[in-house]
Amino acid sequence: MEASTNAELEIRTLVARYADAVNRYDAELWAATWSVDGVWQLGDRSVVGRDSVVDFWRNAMGSFEFALQLVYQGTIDIAGNQASGRWYLTETLRSKESDHDRFTIGLYLDDYVKENGAWTFAKRSYRVLYSREDAPGLFSI
Repeated sequence: MEASTNAELEIRTLVARYADAVNRYDAELWAATWSVDGVWQLGDRSVVGRDSVVDFWRNAMGSFEFALQLVYQGTIDIAGNQASGRWYLTETLRSKESDHDRFTIGLYLDDYVKENGAWTFAKRSYRVLYSREDAPGLFSI
């Protein structure tokens, strides 16, 4: 039971580090959450391999004046050095091209792998459940 509890805490910490890296635009911290062969699934698009995933993320984040991701409750199923999880989140984004904000409710479906003693994302799939554009000035930065 203790190993399972430790693994769950480590995975919850991984998910928190990921969101913290997004909020701070910290590419190095964000990259460290991915396995070398990690897959980021965004709708119909798959980005494969940590280097490609990080390059894609840097380009995407470069288009935002502001990004805030808040992750809520999650579930985790652990099987040895592999696990899966499901997390609900909200994001508020402001593009550099617009003064409007985008508010999104999303879902992450995750596969984790323990590599070199640390849990990482083997696959992270993102689904948009709800999205709206807000009027300028509704969210102040």
